[in-house]
Amino acid sequence: MKVSLIVATGKNGEIGKNNDLIWHLPEDMRFFKETTKGHIVVMGRKNWDSIPAKFRPLPGRENVVLSRKSDYRAEGATVFSGLEDALRHYKQKAEGRTFFIIGGAQIYDLILQREELTEMYITHIDGEFDADTFFPAYDSQAWKSELIFEQANDERHSHGFTVKRYWK
Repeated sequence: MKVSLIVATGKNGEIGKNNDLIWHLPEDMRFFKETTKGHIVVMGRKNWDSIPAKFRPLPGRENVVLSRKSDYRAEGATVFSGLEDALRHYKQKAEGRTFFIIGGAQIYDLILQREELTEMYITHIDGEFDADTFFPAYDSQAWKSELIFEQANDERHSHGFTVKRYWK
């Protein structure tokens, strides 16, 4: 099982405000959907709650929610009390699939501290945003990178962005 993360960030590491996205970038959403389809998407409870009910669970993916609340239920998703439990559970069962961390900030911080993380997909948005949630700092020197694609701002995208793949 490969362990990866996928995130979109503003110039200052912004990823959200008031438990919501702070931009509308259809091509980035399409990339997210295509990249994670058929895999396991792992998110914190607040991230799950921020997804509109009509879009939960994210279709075509196995949805995993991490919550410290022992009685928490997420219809259509498997709930674990922590990242360690989820990693242990899927280690043998996810052959050929990727375990994608999709947020929020606390879950990103936890996975960035683990050796299992070997790949990151980061959308770098050309803009600064009013945010209350940020992607954690990481040692960019420890990662190799390649450009996947670029998107200029246009009538559908208020900001241009680049998507890069990072690996160890």
